[in-house]
Amino acid sequence: MTELWIGSNNKKKRAELERMLAPHGIALRTPAELGQPFEPVEDQPDFAGNARKKAQLLAQLAHGIALGDDSGLCVDALGGRPGVLSARYGGPGLDDAGRTRALLAELRSVPADRRTAHFVCSLCVCGPDGTVLAALEERCEGTLLDAPSGVAGFGYDPIFVPVEFRGAPDRTFAHLDAATKDRLSHRGKALRRLLEVLPGLLGQ
Repeated sequence: MTELWIGSNNKKKRAELERMLAPHGIALRTPAELGQPFEPVEDQPDFAGNARKKAQLLAQLAHGIALGDDSGLCVDALGGRPGVLSARYGGPGLDDAGRTRALLAELRSVPADRRTAHFVCSLCVCGPDGTVLAALEERCEGTLLDAPSGVAGFGYDPIFVPVEFRGAPDRTFAHLDAATKDRLSHRGKALRRLLEVLPGLLGQ
């Protein structure tokens, strides 16, 4: 299998990437295997900038081809927040459930018809010298519930209802099986586009 370094040690995010990349003969390696710190500063104003920083740093440290992924939730009623701060929203020390509670507290007075939001996934692939080989971005539109529902997924999945599953009852990403989520999600859409060019970049 061909190796691709990914700029994340998040086990659930890695599982999503593996589901789509492994069938194409791509084996994933993570920063935990480097034997040295991988601590990119996510200080860019957009997802694309942060994805690029992760990919460039990891590619140079690993001397290989690396994939940077930055993703998050953008809520219309909050002017796009939490956006690039999605993984750190609400302050330090919070887990996924804590960040979700913090977000829902901000939305307490927002009526259901104004709780629109979208997930964004930005991907960047860099060569060993840090050169950008590919960059793309996709999104998934939906709405937010006023309380978590469902047990699958991670992050804000338990409150996000993709537009395809609005109805009675609403079904969040945390209700969906892996194949359905991959078909609809921002990351799934981005990875399918990336797979159109990735084999060539990896020399397959």
